[in-house]
Amino acid sequence: MSSEPAEDHQRTMAFAEIALGQIKVLGHPATPRNYEVWYSYATGYHPSLNQTINEMLSRNGTLTDADLELVYTTYISATRIGDKIDGVSARIADELKQVMAMLDAAAGSANTRTESLTAVSDKLGNAKDGEALRTIVESLVETASDMKQNNHALEARLNASKGEIDQLQENLQVVRTESLTDPLTGLANRRHFDERIERAAAEAAERSEPLSLMMIDVDHFKSFNDSWGHLTGDQVLRLVATLLKQNAKGQDIVARYGGEEFAVILPNTVLRAARTLADHTRREVMSKDLVKRSTGQNLGRVTISLGVAMSRPDDTVQSLIARADACLYAAKRSGRNRVICETDPEFAASAESKVA
Repeated sequence: MSSEPAEDHQRTMAFAEIALGQIKVLGHPATPRNYEVWYSYATGYHPSLNQTINEMLSRNGTLTDADLELVYTTYISATRIGDKIDGVSARIADELKQVMAMLDAAAGSANTRTESLTAVSDKLGNAKDGEALRTIVESLVETASDMKQNNHALEARLNASKGEIDQLQENLQVVRTESLTDPLTGLANRRHFDERIERAAAEAAERSEPLSLMMIDVDHFKSFNDSWGHLTGDQVLRLVATLLKQNAKGQDIVARYGGEEFAVILPNTVLRAARTLADHTRREVMSKDLVKRSTGQNLGRVTISLGVAMSRPDDTVQSLIARADACLYAAKRSGRNRVICETDPEFAASAESKVA
């Protein structure tokens, strides 16, 4: 008898214990979503998921409900969306295969009709009297009628197939958009951010253009979330997302990077312009009074901290992100509600303190 079932049981039970242990230690609700996130973390099958969770834990010491939702949406439900895309693509391929088979059949039918007409033409040349001619003409009329009916049937089937394929392509576009969009804020999700910054860095290097990156974090978000609840916390995230998008230019990419952390990719933008945009956005967020929708209660104002860096010739995408994130860290260490870029003394002091 094979020992594999017993080994699978032991291994999966170990993963389950780790997942439940994390839920217990961090005080998360034991919901199916949270269990699935921590079970995936325990298995280590998704290195990017583990890296993101480790970054969140390192930065905040815990994961908020928004963090868990972001991880789930980006790394777990995104896989399921990928399966949806594959399913729709397979249906499109099947429909196209049917259309090609139908066209092949129509071509075969057309060849048969051509041969029939050639035979009739030969008969016309040999017709001796009116009766023979009448028989040939009736045959031609019958052949033409059959061709007309076949053409109508083919046209109807092609129109139906076109409508089906158009609908499937529309569905495919919707699913693809969902796979790249954060459902809470409507911004690009982490997966989309990773794709776009790679592309932006490659294009900047090819064109010898500047590329800047802003990293943004909502100040004291956890305590705000704990005091007013997750729904109000979600309202804060949507507000910040809206203002970031309103201040971005057409080519800029605004993304939700982590639970309460955002990023803005700024192609063809020098550091000074990026800093100006960051400070303008910071002031705009600070100027908004937040009102609890359910009660109308004024909750005061929310602030953000921002770090700004510009790509260097020897940068990788990872080193650019790390430097912008270090600037953000310096902004939070310097009192929050401020912008720090890599040329500021606060950034240098923060980098030295990390080395020390």
